[in-house]
Amino acid sequence: MNAQTRASTAGRRRAQPPQKQQGWRRFFTWKRVLLTLAAFGVLGVAGFAVAYATTPIPNPNELATSQASVIYYADGKTELARISQINRESVPLSKVPLHVQRALLAAEDRNFYNESGVSPTGIGRAVLVAMRGGPTQGGSTITQQYVKNYFLTQDQTITRKYKELMISIKVDQSQSKNQILESYLNTIYFGRGAYGIQAAAKTYFGKDVSQLTVAQGALLASVINGPSLYDPANGPQALHAAKNRVQYVLDGMKKEGWITQAQFDQAKFPKVDDPKNRQKLRNGALGYITNAVKDELKSRLKLTDADIDRGGYKVVTTIDKKAEDSAIQAVNDNLPGSGSSEASKQLHAGLVAIKPGDGAIVAMYGGRDYNKVQFNSATDAHLQAGSTFKAFGLLAALQKGISTKTRFDGHSPQDFPEFKGQNGSTGSEVDASGTIRNFGGEQFGNIDLRTATAHSVNTVFAALNIKVTPQSTMEAAIAAGVPASTPGLRPNYANILGSASPRIIDMANAYATIAAQGTRAKPYLIKSVTSGSGSIDYKVNKDVRAAFDRNVTRDATDAMTRVVKEGTAQHAQELGRPAAGKTGTTSENKAVWFDGFTPQLAAAVGIYQGDGTGSIKVDGFGEVTGGTFPVKIWTAFMEGALKGEPVEDFPPRYGIGDGEVAPPTPTTTATSSTSTTSTTSTTTTAPPTTSTDTKTNGPKPTFTVPFPGGSPTDTTTSPSGGGTGGGAGRRGQPTPTP
Repeated sequence: MNAQTRASTAGRRRAQPPQKQQGWRRFFTWKRVLLTLAAFGVLGVAGFAVAYATTPIPNPNELATSQASVIYYADGKTELARISQINRESVPLSKVPLHVQRALLAAEDRNFYNESGVSPTGIGRAVLVAMRGGPTQGGSTITQQYVKNYFLTQDQTITRKYKELMISIKVDQSQSKNQILESYLNTIYFGRGAYGIQAAAKTYFGKDVSQLTVAQGALLASVINGPSLYDPANGPQALHAAKNRVQYVLDGMKKEGWITQAQFDQAKFPKVDDPKNRQKLRNGALGYITNAVKDELKSRLKLTDADIDRGGYKVVTTIDKKAEDSAIQAVNDNLPGSGSSEASKQLHAGLVAIKPGDGAIVAMYGGRDYNKVQFNSATDAHLQAGSTFKAFGLLAALQKGISTKTRFDGHSPQDFPEFKGQNGSTGSEVDASGTIRNFGGEQFGNIDLRTATAHSVNTVFAALNIKVTPQSTMEAAIAAGVPASTPGLRPNYANILGSASPRIIDMANAYATIAAQGTRAKPYLIKSVTSGSGSIDYKVNKDVRAAFDRNVTRDATDAMTRVVKEGTAQHAQELGRPAAGKTGTTSENKAVWFDGFTPQLAAAVGIYQGDGTGSIKVDGFGEVTGGTFPVKIWTAFMEGALKGEPVEDFPPRYGIGDGEVAPPTPTTTATSSTSTTSTTSTTTTAPPTTSTDTKTNGPKPTFTVPFPGGSPTDTTTSPSGGGTGGGAGRRGQPTPTP
């Protein structure tokens, strides 16, 4: 081809228009792609900036801030119970050992102190899986876990994950790493109902977080990943998984240089507490104290149930652990409950012990298991008092200058016109015509009030109440601490025989007044309450006042020591220290008592059966009286409660009215009958109530025990009383049960 031809061909090529690109190449060029990506980048950054700016850090959710209110024994250190649906007790990071902190980091986020608060790869993986329809994945940092638990919900959605990302970045910029770690440790769930490291330490190991070892910290760090999967108590498979997980944590700690080789070698797999033991503690006899504490928090501090459940209060009670343990053991050892009959299994006991002159409730026993029966026998049951009320007639007499050496006719039966029509709640001891008998018809001659108190002689105390007036006896009971609103408490002649139905806690307090030489104190269960926020700092303001002249109570105490030395409560001599008290057995043996005291401690024990409307019956045992099981429980309790305490003596008898002692003017007319029971027998039985002279025509006895699930109790307001007592008796004499 010549030159002209080549030139012509080149010209034709230049003259042809360029060919257009086909398909997707027509729309995408490198320039357009780059520009588009840049635009999306700008929009993404702008969108992120807007989202970041418009996503506030929300208020903490209620679950995250709720803390358990912890109840302590009187020492302020030993935990008694927890009140909360959420078991959490927040602590500062400084209280958590460094090796425990690092165990959590080794398990959950080893780059915590170097990262920006989020894990882009973890979030990206979670979002990708969620977009594909799968469940949201893990991989969150500690900051993200904290944000999820503290500010958000547990919803498994992209929206929640998006909020988690935004808030985590903000939190990381607004809080220090230590602040975040502290909040995380106090909010994360460890299983067994425990939220936060402190609750977990106590739940798994029964100790404060500050006492955790390296191995224990590694186990707690391990269970976070799956509490039910890694709790060693959940069976062999969980135990195996827990050991592997703990090893992973310990390996990580060693790799990061957080523990030495020696610490690594010493870290053996720890033993955890059995969760069933803590459940038994919550549901047993201590449950009654827990509920009583809640009631006092509401009445004295005006807190609501919600306040108590979420407030994280530290409540220090007056309950002495040694005394409380002794109360539970004393009842378990001495209250029959294993008989074959249903009646034998339905015995209920209540016990309250109070510090004389102070009002502190040192021990309380309200029942075997609060989880099964919520009725507190110590504070809810109104039991007819029986002869325990004779102590108040004795106080009234001394207030009027009547000496305990004053002598009365103690033979039985005797007619007292003043008691006419006041039968009904005293069984065969008082009939409709006003004839009064001693328990079992036991005979006494001309005896003084000390002997009459020792053996609870009904005829003597009937005459005494006529002399001092029923109004004075009632006022003495109220002054000692029996509430004026007590069912059946009236100024009727039979009140000295125990027609009123006080609570066990009321009688414990009244006898504590005598033990304190006339100083009455209002019972209380809470010494102090503090809250972590500082909103509450409560200390009890004791209500203490003089109720009796100390010389009155000195002479009354002297007479009541005779009950232990020679009367119906001789079993209490086994205590081995000075003691005073009074037994009580009510009409038809529906309730039996022993209320007593030493100089340091007063305690009342009451026993009833079923719903309180029937007589107490125990397989293979005769008549149950105040001198049987109640005295045994009281003595066993006192032995444990006062173990290690010094032996103290009562103040000596003062001798009120001794200079004017003379037989009182006869106020009774003896009947021709002497006794319906042989005086040579060592086992007595009350006379039958079907005979003509003992027929009961009055109203039914007052017994106001609102038992759940039982038949309604009789709440009639008979002025009559039940005047029998305990059953130890005098040696060589018929066994009186006054």
